Amino acid sequence: MTTAPANPPPGLPTIHPETGLPGRVTVYEVGARDGLQAEQAVVPTAEKIKFIGRLRSAGLQIVEATSFVSPRWVPQLADAEAVLAGLGPDLAPYPVLVPNQRGLDRALDAGARSVAVFVSATETFAQRNLNMTRSAAIDAALQVTTAALENGLTVRGYVSMCFGDPWEGHVAPGAVAEVSGSLIDAGCYQVSLGDTIGVGTTGHVGRIIDAHLSLGIPADTLALHFHDTYGQALANVHAGLRAGITTYDASAGGIGGCPFAGSATGNLATEDLLWMLTGLGIATGVDMHAVVAAGAAMTRVLGKRTQSRVAAALSCDVNRPG
Repeated sequence: MTTAPANPPPGLPTIHPETGLPGRVTVYEVGARDGLQAEQAVVPTAEKIKFIGRLRSAGLQIVEATSFVSPRWVPQLADAEAVLAGLGPDLAPYPVLVPNQRGLDRALDAGARSVAVFVSATETFAQRNLNMTRSAAIDAALQVTTAALENGLTVRGYVSMCFGDPWEGHVAPGAVAEVSGSLIDAGCYQVSLGDTIGVGTTGHVGRIIDAHLSLGIPADTLALHFHDTYGQALANVHAGLRAGITTYDASAGGIGGCPFAGSATGNLATEDLLWMLTGLGIATGVDMHAVVAAGAAMTRVLGKRTQSRVAAALSCDVNRPG
């Protein structure tokens, strides 16, 4: 086991590894899409492009850039084509969300190389968010997945309301796993399991993952997407690490939530996730202080305080220009 340094670099935790945890984790940054779509303010396109560029420069290998959803429903992301056009010729690191065939067509025209589809684990949220039954929404996502793969794109799947639904309450882990399995079978390389309203706890995380494993869905095809509504996000990440999950969604500055579920407050902050992973000695390849600066720049644009406890604690970095 690695010995913790006596004097860690300024602004970083001492390293105390735990046995049985992954040696490396992928941080899947969603602030520019999942974060900004939930904000009331419409952020200028140039600021979005700068935000994404800062996050990539910080070492984040994947920065979800935008969504090709109807501007009528999500006006904050009406500039999806312009955002992609400002990110340069290599768009592989910048996945985009596509809600339907029309969204996929727009994404293809814009040069996207990686897309994500989304479904709900519950009937009520599917009807409220997607305006169709759960079964119809899954079928539509599978059709979009097939079309995207035929066009040479990689596809990720999102499943919402995996840990609880504000209208239906408890969600059976087996039902979630069945939805994930359909996405994996259709060709999604990974499925992100969303705690959309932030009600999950550590034991619940284990149950959800066990349900997937029992259906033969490998841990390395799963990601976890936590909201910190009840302050459980980092604890739930730790449970996920113990279960062998190595990809975690997070949002710089903790911005966003879910605009279609009223009780869903902020995403897990990327800075807070990085602090914990660093302290556990888990490699990410990401410069935490650069993410703090990127999150601070965007929260200034939004005119609000950071939701990251780490960024708030590192006040010198938060207040530094750049």
